[in-house]
Amino acid sequence: MLPWKRVLRPLAALLLTAAALTVPAATAQASGAPSSGWNNYSCKPSTAHPRPVVLVHGTLGNSVDNWLGLAPYLKVRGYCVFSLDYGQLEGVPFFHGLGPVEKSAGQLKDFVDKVLAATGAAETDVVGHSQGGMMPRYYLKFLGGAAKVNALVGVAPSNHGTDLNGFTRLLPYFPGAADLLSKNTPALADQVTGSAFLTKLNAGGDTVPGVRYTVIATRYDEVVTPWRSQYLTGPGVRNVLLQDLCPVDLSEHVAVGLLDRVAFHEVANALDPARARPTTCASAFE
Repeated sequence: MLPWKRVLRPLAALLLTAAALTVPAATAQASGAPSSGWNNYSCKPSTAHPRPVVLVHGTLGNSVDNWLGLAPYLKVRGYCVFSLDYGQLEGVPFFHGLGPVEKSAGQLKDFVDKVLAATGAAETDVVGHSQGGMMPRYYLKFLGGAAKVNALVGVAPSNHGTDLNGFTRLLPYFPGAADLLSKNTPALADQVTGSAFLTKLNAGGDTVPGVRYTVIATRYDEVVTPWRSQYLTGPGVRNVLLQDLCPVDLSEHVAVGLLDRVAFHEVANALDPARARPTTCASAFE
């Protein structure tokens, strides 16, 4: 690589980071406080955006912190936006998404029914980060969600589990470690590559008819590894690598869901493909 390219690449990455940190704040200020911007049950979907968007946080996340960037981003673009807390463990505040994934899918089912009843919409679109991009697939496949969801957008989703860069392969060498993980943090155990939960979820194919699927991955993901395991196969699937859209985007697993406006732009495209515009590095400044 030429020396000037070595200089320009980190410089471009720095500019993208600055945009991600500053532009969302301006958007939030323009659209009002987050609490008044989403989870507003009087919101009625528009003709342009007829489906409410349900945001599903990741492991150790919650309905507010995970979406301080994306929720205002979608709200200011005219969407009715809602987010839920799920997978709570007794005595563990704020950090959710730790309970059994199958049970969490039931919580999502109830929440979607609540949103549809409030908005009068026939279907919703679901956007999830990490576990939140994978868990809804159980709802779609086993709990009747396919009839109520038009599209599922997974941002760095744990669709086929994770080996945590090989760390989970060490569990058999520590007697009782796997059982301890399953007992105390069931969702973590469910997301280990090859778990009984994931085997059931992915048996017979990754997708169900009638739902559009989008996966947005980053090659710098250090949590859901290998990153290609996030991809889905089947009809109605679009797999996107963030660095194919913006080569200098350095977002890893957390940043891609919290503050990456290049990823947010691609989420918006997935929600409204008829009005999609090309996602590039410049999308961070829109």
